[in-house]
Amino acid sequence: MRLPGHWLASPWRRGVLAALSGALPMLAFPAPSLWWFAYVALVPWMLLARSAPTGRRAAYDGWLGGLGFMLAVHHWLLPSLHVFTFVIAALLGALWAPWGWLVRRFLAGAPPARRVVAALVVLPSGWLMVELVRSWQGLGGPWGLLGSSQWQVEPALRLASVGGVWLLSFLVVAVNVAVAVLVAVRRSRVPAVAGLVATVVVTSAAWMWSPRPHVDGRVRIAVVQPGVIPGPDQRFAREEALTRELAGQDLDLIVWGESSVGFDLADRPDLANRIAALSRETGADILVNVDARRSDRPGIYKSSVLIGPQGPTGERYDKMRLVPFGEYVPFRTVLGWATSVGKAAGEDRRRGTEQVVMNVGNGLKVGPMVCFESAFPDMSRHLARDGAQLLLAQSATSTFQHSWAPEQHASLAALRAAETGRPMVHATLTGVSAVYGPSGERIGSWLGTDASTTAVYEVPLADGVTPYARFGEWPVYAAVLVLVALGAIEGVRAVRFRRTAPEPHARPARTVRESPARHGR
Repeated sequence: MRLPGHWLASPWRRGVLAALSGALPMLAFPAPSLWWFAYVALVPWMLLARSAPTGRRAAYDGWLGGLGFMLAVHHWLLPSLHVFTFVIAALLGALWAPWGWLVRRFLAGAPPARRVVAALVVLPSGWLMVELVRSWQGLGGPWGLLGSSQWQVEPALRLASVGGVWLLSFLVVAVNVAVAVLVAVRRSRVPAVAGLVATVVVTSAAWMWSPRPHVDGRVRIAVVQPGVIPGPDQRFAREEALTRELAGQDLDLIVWGESSVGFDLADRPDLANRIAALSRETGADILVNVDARRSDRPGIYKSSVLIGPQGPTGERYDKMRLVPFGEYVPFRTVLGWATSVGKAAGEDRRRGTEQVVMNVGNGLKVGPMVCFESAFPDMSRHLARDGAQLLLAQSATSTFQHSWAPEQHASLAALRAAETGRPMVHATLTGVSAVYGPSGERIGSWLGTDASTTAVYEVPLADGVTPYARFGEWPVYAAVLVLVALGAIEGVRAVRFRRTAPEPHARPARTVRESPARHGR
């Protein structure tokens, strides 16, 4: 459907349309999980940007589309941050302004075939740069990366083992570019179709030739999910009762969710002794998560703590990447007012300094992460390279219990498992808890947000190193090279244009009576 030009001439109507177009990819993520929609979701946004009358207007379309995208993907933050959600979305949306300009630069009018071919590489590279910048923890982290919408697609998970979620984002955007060209630029359909064919070829090649994880043994992991229970004492009692039901099930490890213990165990040895008794009863170590002010150092920490039959084993991981506004307020002296309009952290939690691989007995090594750290591909990659056989994420999304956030969070573990070739357990207080095998396949069923129960999973272990674990974020490095080359080419063209541009004709000199002067007289 083509909107009339006079309708788009209104900046307000055009801005609203850009924001709505940018919000469309939201439907590809959980809970709707319309993964196939991701391959066309950017098309309306790109068609709008390519029709912009000027490069500046295209940049505005990119910015407002980015605002719509960030607001839609993070809409579940509204009850907690209120109006500040719009402020954050507007600031981060500005990252897409250059991308909007690039869309017009390469797709405006009737671009020749060579420009369309360039667009199939440049526009996905530009999108990847946006995802890279906003993945910085201080800007909110990599929640809602476009490639993560493909968490349940087996061929996509195979590609993730090659280039991580970054490669998936690149290919999804490339398909959107090709579809946009097929819709709007008839004369350039051949390179667009060639781009689609190339995507299919790349996917097929990864399916055939990328190394598959070699399953080498299994472990029995139990997840304890108490549900929504007010108060740390009541929650602990429910976790204790549920864990006791796991006795006699031949377990290798029991995992409690984030903030499952609300007291420092050094201050409350009675709680440590009760957990140790559970470990003796069940015959398995228990990984809890302590959210409390520590007695041995100042400040509040969120820590994964391993407890065995004799008590805490000494294995501990302090959360390194905190949730902005949820666990600390960036630039609190300037943005501290956010605590008055929402549920921002009243006191900043402290950060850990390094990742930890824990030995939980029987030779099993696990790599713990806490909460949204599972959204960071580099953290799980480093744990796998450091020897972790099983990845763990302890989480709590009770604040967003009736939103899409719990399912979105649980889906991320599938990508982390596929990227590293290591199984991953996502254990939560209130759901959704989930377990995935070393290829990203789901193991067993999810524990939904209405469940207060335990579940035991037979988790396959795997050895070997995936290409992503070995080479890291190479699609990002390739995208940087593409954009650097583009900048160099544009710079050379600008210099050549200035050199070859004709000199402006000098106006003839005039006499006092305003008549042209004649030489020789």
